[in-house]
Amino acid sequence: MTNHGQVLATAGSSGRDECAGSWPDAIAAAFTHAVRSGRLALPLPGCGRTRERWAALADLGEEDLSLARLAEGHTDALAILAELGASPPQAGSRWGVWAAQPPGPSLIATRTGHGWRLDGTKQYCSGSHSCTHALVTAAAPDGSRLFAVSTRDLAPVAGSWPATGMAASDTLDVEFTNISAQPVGEPGSYTDRPGFTHGGAGVAACWYGGARGVARMLLAAAAERDVGPHARAHLGAVDIALHTARAALDAAADEIDADASDHQNGGRLRALRVRALVEATATEVMQRVGRALGAGPLSHDEAHSRRVADLTVYLRQHHAERDLAELGALVAGRGPAW
Repeated sequence: MTNHGQVLATAGSSGRDECAGSWPDAIAAAFTHAVRSGRLALPLPGCGRTRERWAALADLGEEDLSLARLAEGHTDALAILAELGASPPQAGSRWGVWAAQPPGPSLIATRTGHGWRLDGTKQYCSGSHSCTHALVTAAAPDGSRLFAVSTRDLAPVAGSWPATGMAASDTLDVEFTNISAQPVGEPGSYTDRPGFTHGGAGVAACWYGGARGVARMLLAAAAERDVGPHARAHLGAVDIALHTARAALDAAADEIDADASDHQNGGRLRALRVRALVEATATEVMQRVGRALGAGPLSHDEAHSRRVADLTVYLRQHHAERDLAELGALVAGRGPAW
């Protein structure tokens, strides 16, 4: 089992350094090591080994969710570049995918005599300091486009992520001022490709790993002492929930491998289903572990309390009732699978 201590060992840090506030630095170092060591050279989605890909992301999620977020962005970027026919990235480079488009400031692409330039603000840029390159979406005259950029001349906005949860994911707003950018694919190709939904489903593997990490606290307590019938009942319910989520992820991975190009047009439905199920599972696991063990682990176990805070934030990549409403519309139009 991967754990909190392994991140520190990989990053060359120590528990005392962590208490001094260097956990984000330890995660950045662990991310760099994971790229350089080949740990993040994962099978591409749909190549016949999607289960293996998602199992690696789940392990990272159990280890640390901020690390998993950086790793998932990097591996997603590699998959996007491959799917859209771009040149392979330089060995050792660390990539992010900065494609969030919430209300507020936006990024504008302008074609010049020397190529494309980007100006504006991009929000929710995970790895804003630790990534060497990023794939970013921007509004262009011919539609929404995806661009590859070096992060060398970018300016992360200090203080734009004041939250405790996912603090080590280095997710800041980033300012672009006349930044040179290389287009990747055609207008709209980022979201139109089959891999867009494959990647969306893959994020759920990180959530599942984080939920598994939270559940370990209850599992360890039940193995060490008599936690009582109510806590054991919570552990039984947690086991069912995690087993169901794992089965759903495995089934979704197999479906992707069987139809990588999404000829059956089931990618969006599948991604919405598995994301909703894993989000509900992770939420249930956090609730049950908290009810079974009380405030003790949240108050006295730093790794556990961080994992709960991180998972609470990370799960909000699922858009709750908005995503469920979209799923319901698709089911109503196509008919259920049940």
